[in-house]
Amino acid sequence: MYQQLLQTLQSSFHDLFHNGEGRIFFAPGRINLIGEHTDYNGGHVFPCAITFGTYAVAKQREDNLVRLYSMNFEDKGIIEFSLDELEYNKKHDWANYPKGMLKFMKEAGFSIATGVDVLYYGNIPNGAGLSSSASIELVTGVMLEKLFKLTIDRIELVKIGKKVENEFIGVNSGIMDQFAIGMGKEGNGILLDCQTLAYEYAPIELDNKKIIIMNTNKRRELADSKYNERRDECEQALTELQSVVNIQSLGELSEEEFEVNKHVIASPVVQKRAKHAVYENQRTIKALQELKLGDIAAFGLLVNQSHISLRDDYEVTGIELDTLVEAAWEQPGVTGARMTGAGFGGCAIAIVDTDQVDSFIKSVGDTYKDKIGYDATFYVASIGNGAQEII
Repeated sequence: MYQQLLQTLQSSFHDLFHNGEGRIFFAPGRINLIGEHTDYNGGHVFPCAITFGTYAVAKQREDNLVRLYSMNFEDKGIIEFSLDELEYNKKHDWANYPKGMLKFMKEAGFSIATGVDVLYYGNIPNGAGLSSSASIELVTGVMLEKLFKLTIDRIELVKIGKKVENEFIGVNSGIMDQFAIGMGKEGNGILLDCQTLAYEYAPIELDNKKIIIMNTNKRRELADSKYNERRDECEQALTELQSVVNIQSLGELSEEEFEVNKHVIASPVVQKRAKHAVYENQRTIKALQELKLGDIAAFGLLVNQSHISLRDDYEVTGIELDTLVEAAWEQPGVTGARMTGAGFGGCAIAIVDTDQVDSFIKSVGDTYKDKIGYDATFYVASIGNGAQEII
């Protein structure tokens, strides 16, 4: 199947561009096991790369023309621009992600002397919250790095991806997505301190268990969602707390410190938002400790508590995600379940005993369809490596 996919991509590249054989690159999507909406609050996250992602077949050109095509957006056709015109263009739609990488890599001093032909194909469900945009950014970055024989520290490439998201696309997101996708390691989660970028790999021993991704099939557009509103509420809480404690981010507070000082946050709603940021960060740190002890049941409880906090204190779940997660909690063989990603639709994850996977999918799927009126989609995920060339 996999070899067949690579052959299909290669022949599609050849048919489109008539430019011989390309080189093939891959960047994964990511799920965040725990630690949601903590990244921009200076806290910890615990993501891993998955084996779904974005493929790019690419070859250098002799002129300075860039031609991009996505098999996921065939109706857009080949999108063309030159290396001299790397400005954001609404008409260029999805191609603004690779264009932003070209622009900011050139601005960072990397020599990209000619144009490229690139065919993209992603098997991450669009708008599901598994970070297809960061996957496109990182596959483009690694492709440019290899094609033009550049020497780029991987964390610098990760930071360029984040810059594209923030300054070129205009989504005020944190660094977790690009970091997990750039730095992923098979069989491991990454505990990442979003403030310092200190990180630690943690083996995830899921003996006889699988990670199930549950897609609500409710599309969510991050830029249009309440994401920026939540960020503003956390900034407000931080400013008010700084009148009594010397901190640069909510992630620096323990639960006890928060409880002692939360009275300075005037709005009850803003207080709830800050509570989630503080408590979720502590849960994420505890999650690593439980995994190191091999206590997957304790890890699962923290995962469940994360969802409850996202539902009640941060209010970013919605009926679709809550229906999936609450149905998952009722099933036999479930260690834990929660929404993952920004929320407002997108995906949830569940850790399920391998021998219960089929009945889990059927039962949760039926409950969801009965209540929501349309189907959820389920994927069995494996934890894979970060962005790379496929040799």
